[in-house]
Amino acid sequence: MKPAAAKTYLKIGDVARLAGISPSVIRSWESLGLIHPRRTASKYRLYTSHDVKLLKRARFLRRVRGLNAPAIAQTLRQQGLLRSASNSTAGALGLRLRQLRVQRGLALAPVATAAGISVGFLSAIERSQMSASVSTLRKLARYYKTNILEFFDPVESNSRLVPAEKRRVLEAGPGVRMELLAWGNTVMEPHLFRIAPRAGSGEAYTHEGEEFLHVLRGELHISLQDEEEYELKSGDSFYFESAIPHRWRNPGRTETWVLWINTPPTF
Repeated sequence: MKPAAAKTYLKIGDVARLAGISPSVIRSWESLGLIHPRRTASKYRLYTSHDVKLLKRARFLRRVRGLNAPAIAQTLRQQGLLRSASNSTAGALGLRLRQLRVQRGLALAPVATAAGISVGFLSAIERSQMSASVSTLRKLARYYKTNILEFFDPVESNSRLVPAEKRRVLEAGPGVRMELLAWGNTVMEPHLFRIAPRAGSGEAYTHEGEEFLHVLRGELHISLQDEEEYELKSGDSFYFESAIPHRWRNPGRTETWVLWINTPPTF
């Protein structure tokens, strides 16, 4: 007799057949946080029957009701099938992004085009219904001629001592939590990145400066120019120039913690 906790997992090809959608659509919906499959040691995605149910419902909403991905996510949350991504930090980020756009007299379309996302997705981010990846936030910051520091909660003033409970926090896409460890200086910008399994930066991005990181726990995969691939383990350190296109993700099965320092603070 099998333990009660045992589950039957499906591979992406089986799920695509059962849900009636392509593997590429499944992966794109995963990047938006609609589903969260497990990974094997060989990095294969594993899905549950609940994932299949969720994908079938999402397919229905897209084909029959004509909803786009953000609207699908909102509907599934309203129906209690998908956990809400909204929280105080997400709400502050969405409000701040909308303020930046409205203050400049901009419509959604040109900003969305500059960030490489859809108008619906940008609208959902501003309404705190979806979260944006680090790559998308970086593109938005560049378009607004600011930096991601402006997206953190600006209530607390800078201080020499920053207690753990006073850190500024920014949720940067599904599974990526950025905790600002110090602010108010012009030389460096230190973060604690907490990255869930399979989560990452999204597309490659660039900016000014240099970066140093030290893996405190877990694993981190970094790609530079989509040519150089690095696998970092707990205790490893890494340095690179920020102008090099880079992307990163947590390939492991546990949360990764990274001390990440940018200089100058243009992240």
